[in-house]
Amino acid sequence: MGSPGPSPSRVYRVFELQAAVRDLLEGEFGRVWVEGELSGVKRAQSGHVYFALKDEKARLDVVLWRSSAVRLRFEPEDGLTVRVRGRLTVYAPQGRYQMEADALEPVGAGPLQVAFEQLRRRLEADGLFDPARKRRLPAFPRRVALVTSPSGAAVRDLIHVASRRWPALELVVVPVRVQGPGAAEEIAAGIRAADARGFDVLVVGRGGGSLEDLWAFNEEAVARAIFAARTPVVSAVGHEVDVTISDLVADVRAATPSAAAELVAPDRVQMMGGLRGTGRRLARAARALLGEGRRRLDAAASARAFRRPLERVHEAGLAVDDVALRLATAARERLRARGEAFERIAARLDALSPLKVLARGFSVTTKGGRVLTRAADARAGDELRTILADGEVRSRVT
Repeated sequence: MGSPGPSPSRVYRVFELQAAVRDLLEGEFGRVWVEGELSGVKRAQSGHVYFALKDEKARLDVVLWRSSAVRLRFEPEDGLTVRVRGRLTVYAPQGRYQMEADALEPVGAGPLQVAFEQLRRRLEADGLFDPARKRRLPAFPRRVALVTSPSGAAVRDLIHVASRRWPALELVVVPVRVQGPGAAEEIAAGIRAADARGFDVLVVGRGGGSLEDLWAFNEEAVARAIFAARTPVVSAVGHEVDVTISDLVADVRAATPSAAAELVAPDRVQMMGGLRGTGRRLARAARALLGEGRRRLDAAASARAFRRPLERVHEAGLAVDDVALRLATAARERLRARGEAFERIAARLDALSPLKVLARGFSVTTKGGRVLTRAADARAGDELRTILADGEVRSRVT
C-alpha cells in the first residue's frame, strides 16, 4: 500500500471558493462596458430585468436591477445591440459568473430614438396612425382650444397669427406643462378636458427644442388621448424637421405652432378678396344675362305676331268657322241617310204586320186565348173569338 500524497496547504469550502473568485473578479475588472446583442430579455415582477449579452462566439448573463431599469428611456428587447455598464461578479448559489448592470444604452441610435421607434411600431400596429380615421378640420371654427404652456413663445405666436387672420375666432388656452417629469400626463389630461368642453378644434403643441425637450409628445399617454378625442386635433410640436408621435396620431400635423394657426383660422383678407372677386364675376354674369334677355326681347318685339297681334286670332276664327260649316253639312247628310234607312225598314216591317194580312180578308180564331189551327180542336159549346181587320166576332160552336 503506497503512502498518501502531500497534504493540501488549504481546503476551501464551496462558498469560500465562490467568494474568493467573486472578490478576484470584482477587484480585477471593477466597472466595465460590454457590447453585445440582447437575448432572452425577461422583466420580472420585481422590476429586475434579466437577459444575456451575446456575440458570435460567447454569451454573458446580465441582471439589471429595478433601481436602474426604471430610468431606462426605452424597452430592452431581443436582437437590440447595446452597451452595458456594470461589474462582474459570481452568483454563488449556481456557481456562475454574471454581470450586475447599472447602465444600458443602445448602439448607434440614442435611447430616446430607440424608444420612439418602439412606440411608433406598437401604436401603428394598434391602428392609431390609420389615415382612414383622420378627420377634416372645420372651414370656419368658432372656438379653438390651445393645449400648451401659457408662458411659451409658441402660444403667443399662435394667438397673434390666428387673431390677425380671423378676429372672430375664440381662442382658449388650456395650460399644461410641456416638458419634464409628469408633463405627458398633464398634456393628456388637458386634451381630455378640452375635448369634453365642445370646442371645434384642439391644437396640441409647443415650440422647438431638443428631442429630450419634446419627449412629452412622444409618450403613449398623449398619443392615446389624441386618438380618443372626438374633436379634431392639430399637432404643432417643435419645428418643421421635428416629427413626434403626437404628429402621427393627430388628424392634422402642423410644421410649427404658427402654421397651426394658419390651418385653423381662415384668412380674412384672402376671403374678402375672394368675395370681391366673386361679386365682380356675378356682376359680369348678370350683365351678360341682362344683355341676352334684351336681345331676345327685341327679337320677339320685331316678330310678326307682335306687329299684328290679332292676325293669328282672325286666322284661327276662320279655321273654326270652316270646321263648323263642314261639321253641320256632315251632320245633315248623316241624318238624311239615317232617315231613308229608317223608312225602308219601317216599310218592310209594315208589310210583315198581321194587320196587313187581316186587311186582305184573313182572320184569326182563338179559343181560350189560344189560336185554333185545326177544326177538330173546336168542340160543341166552345166559345170562339174571331179577329178581323176591323174588329172581332164572338161565337159558340153548336
